[in-house]
Amino acid sequence: MIPMSPAGLKEAAAAHREELLAAITRVVDSGWYVLGPEVEAFEAEFAAWIGPDQHAVGVATGTDALELALRAYDIGPGDEVIVPTNALPTPYGVAASGATVVFVDVREADYNIDPERAAEALTDRTRAIVAVHLYGHPADIPALRAITAGRDIVIVEDCAQAHGAAIDGTPVGALGDIAAWSFYPTKNLGALGDGGAVTTTSSDIAARVRSLRMYGETQRYNSVEVGTNSRLDELQAAVLRLKLPLLMHQVERRQAIAAAYDDGLRDLVRVPPVRTGYTHARHLYPVGLDGRDAALRELQERGIPAGVHYPRCAHQQPAFAPATSADTFPVAESLSHRLLSLPMHPHLTDAQVEAVIAAMAEVATGA
Repeated sequence: MIPMSPAGLKEAAAAHREELLAAITRVVDSGWYVLGPEVEAFEAEFAAWIGPDQHAVGVATGTDALELALRAYDIGPGDEVIVPTNALPTPYGVAASGATVVFVDVREADYNIDPERAAEALTDRTRAIVAVHLYGHPADIPALRAITAGRDIVIVEDCAQAHGAAIDGTPVGALGDIAAWSFYPTKNLGALGDGGAVTTTSSDIAARVRSLRMYGETQRYNSVEVGTNSRLDELQAAVLRLKLPLLMHQVERRQAIAAAYDDGLRDLVRVPPVRTGYTHARHLYPVGLDGRDAALRELQERGIPAGVHYPRCAHQQPAFAPATSADTFPVAESLSHRLLSLPMHPHLTDAQVEAVIAAMAEVATGA
């Protein structure tokens, strides 16, 4: 039986229980719980982890990070933001900024936004493209740069599922103009609750995000614009500081698990594609197969906690459906019926990985 805890969260906490308790105790004893020294230290450490000249601003959630990243560029009502329709949580952050969400289809080659479809969707009102690095595979930022060359269009990276991914050695978060990160507990770098960050090389944009996360204040009790309350708390920052040095080791373990899945399953299902020169962070491991729903039920009956990410596209959600035509997203809609996520977290043992492979092989062959 593979543990049923979400993405191995219980196992992950148990592996570092004493260190986690010490970090939490440090915060409790400090008496400083919001926007204090732990947040400040984590912001500096996370920025340095991404690369030189980066600034990081901790916020309450990944969705807030996306909203504030757009607002920092004055993107809002009247503007259009292009988003891949298979990245289900992303459009909510865009909508929160007041901008109009414009959905486009994705590619079979990497399950990410299709630059050709994005190019077709460009209008005079387009102010940003959100490049979602879905499942941990980087979106094609170079191609998006090419189609927006010479235009005032911001490339926003949604890195929520891609901590540790890269293109030709350059990490995600350092490829676009600004990046939004989530530290939801199941992410590659996860807190013990909600959390997020915005990263950028622009000190001015970073300062704007810092203001927006705190009621639009430039100094205490002096709001120069209507901001919000979106602050990473000290407890989560302390936990993230503990986990950050462990991140790449855990990504390497995810990649080793993915390699084992690839070897055991590539003749039975479509294993996740990886483009040449791209480093996949392996947040999820979605395989493609016909009869996905029946396969999912069979795996779960065998004690394998498989899942689906995602069963419906964003343009099919009632919140967004009136705004767009469902017949223009054939790839994304097809993937929503074919992809099945196998267990993927760094605390899976080799024996558990082999059990998943064996069960998937039996299900795929009807054994």
